[in-house]
Amino acid sequence: MTAETDLIKLYSGRILELAADIPHLGRLDAPGATVKKRSPLCGSTVTVDLTMEDGRVADFAQDVKACALGQAAASVVGGAIVGRTADEIDTARDALREMLKHDGPTPPAPFDGLEVLRPAASYKNRHASIMLTLDAASEAAHQAEAARTA
Repeated sequence: MTAETDLIKLYSGRILELAADIPHLGRLDAPGATVKKRSPLCGSTVTVDLTMEDGRVADFAQDVKACALGQAAASVVGGAIVGRTADEIDTARDALREMLKHDGPTPPAPFDGLEVLRPAASYKNRHASIMLTLDAASEAAHQAEAARTA
């Protein structure tokens, strides 16, 4: 099998479906925190706005300018993040990184839909784009919590 054929298989129907239907697209009017992340390798960017209430994500929005893999990750995260704690987001982020880099276990529910991105592990140049939304969401959740307790 050629590398090109492998890359075409990577963009499975499910990944393309997720990329086409990203929950919580847009921006919040009054976020508790905003974090923008950019992948220097491919130029993908994600901006996350969120608010925290009682230690959980109460509202979430994202502006996603990424490849289909980054969009698919944003779709899964967008569908799972409301109601999660900063620690749960950190756990999902760390598990996704381990899954991509070291064939680790799938991130725990409700982020287990990220399993669809396991085939991207072989494409290290795509990892940063896939990680953008969880990296930004983790940072934003911690910033919003710190602002609420300050």
